[in-house]
Amino acid sequence: MNPIWSWLSLWSNKEDQPESEQDQGGEPPSEEPPQQEPPQGEATPELAATPKQLEIPLPLQPGPVLVDVQGLTLDESERERLKHPLVGGVILFSRNYQSPEQLRALTDEIRAARSGPLLISVDHEGGRVQRFRNQGFTPLPSMQALGEYWDTNPLWAMRAATEIGFVLASELRACGVDFTFAPVLDLDYGVSTVIGTRSFHRDPRVVTMLARALIQGLAQAGMAACGKHFPGHGFVDADSHIAIPVDERELEEIMVEDAMPYEWLSDMILPAVMPAHVIYPKVDEKNAGFSKIWIQKILRQRLKYKGMVFSDDLTMEGASVAGDIVARANAALSAGCDMVLVCNRPDLADQLLNGLDIEPKPESTQRLLRLLPHYVFMNWEQLQADARYQDAREFQHSLFSK
Repeated sequence: MNPIWSWLSLWSNKEDQPESEQDQGGEPPSEEPPQQEPPQGEATPELAATPKQLEIPLPLQPGPVLVDVQGLTLDESERERLKHPLVGGVILFSRNYQSPEQLRALTDEIRAARSGPLLISVDHEGGRVQRFRNQGFTPLPSMQALGEYWDTNPLWAMRAATEIGFVLASELRACGVDFTFAPVLDLDYGVSTVIGTRSFHRDPRVVTMLARALIQGLAQAGMAACGKHFPGHGFVDADSHIAIPVDERELEEIMVEDAMPYEWLSDMILPAVMPAHVIYPKVDEKNAGFSKIWIQKILRQRLKYKGMVFSDDLTMEGASVAGDIVARANAALSAGCDMVLVCNRPDLADQLLNGLDIEPKPESTQRLLRLLPHYVFMNWEQLQADARYQDAREFQHSLFSK
C-alpha cells in the first residue's frame, strides 16, 4: 500500500470537546437607593433616567444572511443594509477590487458600517476563480494543476498546496478579507464545465490530501476554509448558476466517492461546508442545499459534521426550484444551513431582509464567529517585506509559472 494513503487512517471524526464556561465573578451589584415618587399633581420629567434608558447598546451579533456590495466604496443604501440585524457577512467580487490599498479601505469601511462582527469573504480559489488578480496579487495555479503535479511527485505537490494556501490567505488578510470559499472538493469526472480545472483530481484520496495541505496553508495565515460543493458537483455537466443539475446516482455510490473528502477531513480540519445546488433524486427530490436528508441526516448525523454550513448563492438558477428569494432562504435555513448567500441582486437582498421572519440560532452564530480570524494580520506593506510570504511566492512560482 502507498504509505501516503495510510496517512488517511490517522484522521477520524473526533467529537468536539465541550467549551469551558467562563466563571462569572465580581462583586455583587450594589442596591439601588429607593427612588422618590414625584408629588401628586406633578408630571414625571420626560428625561428622568430609567433602567432602559441607562442601558448601553450591545454590538449586533451576526445574522444568517450574507450580502454583497456593488462598487469600490459603499453607498448609503449599502451602509444601511449592513446595519440590518439579519446580516452576518459580506462577499466581495472582482468589481470591488482596484488595488490592495483600495480593497483595504473598502473592508475598513464595511466594518465601520456595523457595530458588531461581520465575516468579509470572497470566492478566491486560484486558477480561473480568483477575484483579485493584479496590482500585486499573486496569480495562483488551478487546483487541477496541483493534482497533475501530484501524479508525478505527491509530496512536493502537498508542499506546493500549503505554500499556495499561505500566499492566498496572506494576501487576502493583508487587505482585510477574513475568509475564502475554498477549496473545491468536487471530484474531476471530466464532465462538469463549471467545476473543470477547479477540482484537484478524480481520486477522492488525492483530493483529500491536497485539500488538507492547502487548508494548512490558509491556517498559517489565520484563515479558515470552506469545502464545496457537498456531496459533490463533479458528476453532472449542467452548471447550477444557469441550470438545475440532476445526479441520478444511488446514495452509496456518492458516499464512497464524492462525499469521502468531507468524512476524512471532518470539522476538525474543515470548519465550513457549502452544499451543491444539485438534485440527487434517488436520495431526495430537493437539491442538497434545501434538503434535510443531506444536511441533517447525512452530513450532521451520519458524517457527524459539526461545522458551519453555508448555502450556495440563492440567486442561482439551481436554487429557483424553491420559489422566491424568501422561500429559498427559508428552505435552506430549515434544512439546516447556518447562513444563506444572496449575491449580485441587492434588490433581492433587501426583499429577503424585509421578508425573512426568523431568529438567528445561537449555535449558528457561534459557528460563524469561529470562522473569524483570531489575531491581527500584517498590512500589505508589511507583507511584502515578510520572508515567509516571499519564500512561498517564489516556491509556487518556480513550479507553476512555466
